[in-house]
Amino acid sequence: MLRDCADICSMASQWMSRGSMFAKQFCEMCAMICEACATDCEKFQDAHCQECATYCRKCAEECRKMVA
Repeated sequence: MLRDCADICSMASQWMSRGSMFAKQFCEMCAMICEACATDCEKFQDAHCQECATYCRKCAEECRKMVA
């Protein structure tokens, strides 16, 4: 899950920066994957997992702003 999240975030930024006509759809997928990653990370009590969940939720929020 973490690798999927990192990869799609990287790709989403690339698609947005080059003005891809599919960037909005890609950002929707990115938000969905970031939310799923956050949900998984929240299951663990380790501080780094909780921090990861926070950042994943922030990323999902920003992706949704790009879609709007």
